[in-house]
Amino acid sequence: MISEVLSQTLAYFTSLPLMELAAVVSSLLYVVLAAKGNLWCWPAAFISTALYTAIFYDVYLLMDSLLQIYYMAMAIYGWICWQKSTQASKQEKADKTLTKLIVQTWSAKAHGKIILTLALVSLTLGYVMANYTQAQFPYMDAATTVFAVFATYLVANKVVENWIYWLVIDLVSIYIYLEKGLTPTAVLFAFYVVIAAYGYLQWQKMYKSQQAVL
Repeated sequence: MISEVLSQTLAYFTSLPLMELAAVVSSLLYVVLAAKGNLWCWPAAFISTALYTAIFYDVYLLMDSLLQIYYMAMAIYGWICWQKSTQASKQEKADKTLTKLIVQTWSAKAHGKIILTLALVSLTLGYVMANYTQAQFPYMDAATTVFAVFATYLVANKVVENWIYWLVIDLVSIYIYLEKGLTPTAVLFAFYVVIAAYGYLQWQKMYKSQQAVL
């Protein structure tokens, strides 16, 4: 079973058109670099989302194409935020002080309010999709999209908990893709789950090391 899945995945990637393959590779590069807290994750994100914007538009997935435009804008926003944070960190190290946290955490209460709000938005969108479109898994599809939009904002602002959101989003996405018979894509998202777990642990270490300096 595992060997069959791996062979299907390999066949899937080797058969991808050049543009789509570049989009997949740059997407993986973005996630890995983001997990390491590397500023260059954002150029990788911009390239992948630019490519996916064109890919989705070409196959008339207009909403997905519009979502990629949002991700492109967030890649620019993330680059600006992380660059400012990196410059501030270098200056503070030179002054032997640390007055601004590079990585931050939000309280459980704040996340609780946000999750409740996003859940209500997801339910509303899911209801519209379930009753007025032919969408499958409308509620899960709406939820993964809504939470992914917010999780991207958290990444740009270096909030540690973003990786917890991505863990849940990716796990739900794996279920959807498996149900739709998109095994290679499900395998890709399984890699995302592993990277998200790694990213959470890495960012936790960065946060604790910053706290120790205070």
